[in-house]
Amino acid sequence: MQSLKPVFEPKSIAVIGASREPGKIGNVLVKNLVDSNFPGPVYPVNPSADEVHGLKCFKSVLAIPGKVECAVIAIRAGLVPKALAECGRKGVKGAIVISGGFSEAGEEALENGLVRISRRHGIALIGPNCLGVVNPAAKMDSIFLPTYKMGRPTQGGIAFVTQSGAVGSMVLDVVAREGFGISKFVSYGNAAAIDETDLLRYLMNDRETNIIVLYIEGVKRGREFYDLTKRLAKKKPLVVLKAGVTEKGIAAALSHTASLAGSDAAYRAVFRQNHLIEAKSLDDMFDYAKIFTTQPKCAGDRVAVVTNGGGMGVLAADALEGEGLKLAEFSRETRKALRACMPELVKDENPLDLVGDADASRFSDAIRIASSDPGVDALAVITLFQTASLDSRVVDVIINASARKRKPVINITLGGEYSEMQRRALESSGVPSFSSPTSAARSLAKLVEYSRFTKKA
Repeated sequence: MQSLKPVFEPKSIAVIGASREPGKIGNVLVKNLVDSNFPGPVYPVNPSADEVHGLKCFKSVLAIPGKVECAVIAIRAGLVPKALAECGRKGVKGAIVISGGFSEAGEEALENGLVRISRRHGIALIGPNCLGVVNPAAKMDSIFLPTYKMGRPTQGGIAFVTQSGAVGSMVLDVVAREGFGISKFVSYGNAAAIDETDLLRYLMNDRETNIIVLYIEGVKRGREFYDLTKRLAKKKPLVVLKAGVTEKGIAAALSHTASLAGSDAAYRAVFRQNHLIEAKSLDDMFDYAKIFTTQPKCAGDRVAVVTNGGGMGVLAADALEGEGLKLAEFSRETRKALRACMPELVKDENPLDLVGDADASRFSDAIRIASSDPGVDALAVITLFQTASLDSRVVDVIINASARKRKPVINITLGGEYSEMQRRALESSGVPSFSSPTSAARSLAKLVEYSRFTKKA
């Protein structure tokens, strides 16, 4: 496998298909690299233009005087092989082909030609028919969507690998809004040369990546994927969302990225055997990503629920039990400490209902006491911000408890605009906040399951 460093961390970039016309893909690509303050030279390539966004334009990549490490190609499919061959002659070692119109459109021979050229010249080829690559640390942004329409996440520990550009754009936008950072992002489209197994191998050894999230419609090399993910799961969590599980979904995957989706049962068997964290939906994918990237490992399954609404506590208890987790039994010392500082209406039992007039101070005492109980492995804090006495001060209480990293601390908040504002404040500070007890319990159960696996491995 060619080194992927020229794709993720290039020192210089050529944009083949750069355009002076606002709104065109080639225009947006150059603008995003300029706006992201890419530290190296950016060379627009367009034989009909003198400059794009203030940068001198070149008639071909061969006319560029300096060294080019990576080429981002966004031109008509039929012109791509010639441009890629010129990149090879120039010594370019990484290429991202944004252009579509290859195997997904029935043009297998055209795509195979790209593979032959990339192998002949030792070019790490991403795509074709892809969204591109983002690496916040290197200020690399080869996404052709404008930043005012799709946000860009800050630097963090999550790597996203997606076969679909549409899913990828949504992922980036949501992650940017939620305040979670990424290490790498890559949309690899048809995977003509570099596929998901190559990308996972690179990220497995990437020091900036703590957790990998993968969206796939099919796998190119089944055996290699199996062997690699078996090793990878022992080092880092791998969350996988597999699309194309129904007859219609499989057909759609084939026309989308020319991917053979294969047997759903076979994929799920691999996920189970290799202890990959399977997401059944996009919501699951986001939920698992945020709990794994923010919370410490937890091999214990005893959970304390702290809430200011009794009904939500009951729902949380049901959800936790339904996912194979347990409600923690408070110790005698914990019960005594709770009785000493709580109003008479608050019972010293789990779920711990702090009743409707609970404020941030009461939550603080309850969280401190419950988290100190050796029989408690994790805390689920439910905040009903609709009550008159609860305000944003409880957000700081929860953030401080989570920051200690002694035990997982997760939040459940459901409501309108005010509640959503508090939830986002928690998320941006590294506390996973869920909109339902079901999603919270499912995510925590995945964390416990993976923690137990790595403890044994």
